[in-house]
Amino acid sequence: MRAKKADEAKEALWELGYRLTPQRQLILTALQESDDHISAEEIHARVCAKYPRVNISTVYRTLELLKGLGLVTETDLRGGRFRYHPAEKGHHHHLICERCGVTIEIAESLFLPLKRTLLKEYGFKANISHLAIFGRCARCQR
Repeated sequence: MRAKKADEAKEALWELGYRLTPQRQLILTALQESDDHISAEEIHARVCAKYPRVNISTVYRTLELLKGLGLVTETDLRGGRFRYHPAEKGHHHHLICERCGVTIEIAESLFLPLKRTLLKEYGFKANISHLAIFGRCARCQR
């Protein structure tokens, strides 16, 4: 299944007129093979295992391109380090404990009432595609 999704992203790039360099292909594969959000540095390490001369700047440029094309999402899960995952894996959000760092994934459906309220009360159509909320988990509140 993951190989199929990576192939779909590669095809989308090709159809939009972008070259499918070996580096881009490896970056797409690293994103698809990750079970969780992955940082640019982690992607770089995976790509370097197969293509040692790739530069971290290539990873960042490719992630910006993929993000701009809507193929990946970017989230700041804490500390200003952005993490990425393929957009087709769906929208979900995170509760992040500021004390212990635990991350709890929550469904997008929780934010539907907020989106409706923002539209009704303020005429604002919110794009809540990936959200991180910081606070304290139940264990750290004790």
